[in-house]
Amino acid sequence: MSNTVFCRKYQKELEALPFPPLPGKQGQEIQATVSKPAWEAWQALQTRLINEKHLNMLDPESRAYLMDQMQRFLDNQETDQAEGYVPPTQA
Repeated sequence: MSNTVFCRKYQKELEALPFPPLPGKQGQEIQATVSKPAWEAWQALQTRLINEKHLNMLDPESRAYLMDQMQRFLDNQETDQAEGYVPPTQA
């Protein structure tokens, strides 16, 4: 059975991340408070933001913007969305 964590995004016990997704203290905090499904949802949003907004990951401002959006997403605050994105319909 996999480890679980009380996810700050979904406010319930869910499967934990197998390893910290970022280096250092921030990665350890995310591993301890964010579930695998929440992290996967963040990665999908992150990809859309990078592509739609043409973010350059070598630019410190772009990286800072994404880190801010990540914290907002994981804390259930409003985040920027990719313009024109239409989520898939639930079947």
